Amino acid sequence: MITRIVKLTISPSEKEEFKSIFITNKEHIRGFEGCLHVELLQDKKYDNVFFTYSKWEGEEYIEKYRKSELFGGVWKKTKACFCAPPEAWSVDGLFS
Repeated sequence: MITRIVKLTISPSEKEEFKSIFITNKEHIRGFEGCLHVELLQDKKYDNVFFTYSKWEGEEYIEKYRKSELFGGVWKKTKACFCAPPEAWSVDGLFS
């Protein structure tokens, strides 16, 4: 299993549009092959900074998703909301 964290800095004027995009697509993303969990987090200090937190069966499923029509449509809309480049990390859990 792999955890993917993506930091998204959104233009303040686009925050509601961005949240709407996530709400509209979250169940489709959750239903994508290999996706075990996805959620949207918002920074406590900077309310235009968001993080997607997702769990996948493996890196190959993330790549399959990134090459999918679903991702292409969601990413195109999401990119229009950015005010800074996104940052992404794939991490393994060590201890819980």
